[in-house]
Amino acid sequence: MDVFEAIADPVRRAILTRVAAEGPTRVVDLAADHDVSRPAVSRHLRVLSEAGLLRVEARGRERRYRLADDGLAPVRDWLSGLRTARPPIAADRLDALDLEVRRTTRESRPVGRAGTNRQEHSA
Repeated sequence: MDVFEAIADPVRRAILTRVAAEGPTRVVDLAADHDVSRPAVSRHLRVLSEAGLLRVEARGRERRYRLADDGLAPVRDWLSGLRTARPPIAADRLDALDLEVRRTTRESRPVGRAGTNRQEHSA
């Protein structure tokens, strides 16, 4: 499962937030936070685990879920790429284009009624 697909669901994001804040958490505790069944929460946990966002720790009969250390790396990388992205056109070129558009618009503005050069044809 893709990390971005996994975090697209608000319930899964809430689960990640709680596990990140509290550390290893049981399914029953996570299910208590949501208006969905425990099996539904288990399915969400499976999706998050398959996406590499959560790790499962077995403690006796209980399974606890904790945040995977590198699970959000693809999201961090994508966000980092957005911050460093540069426009394909230099900013000074865009300024020059803006100036030219304004100049051209000003020059091609229609002249008012008094200045129109209409020729009337007599019948």
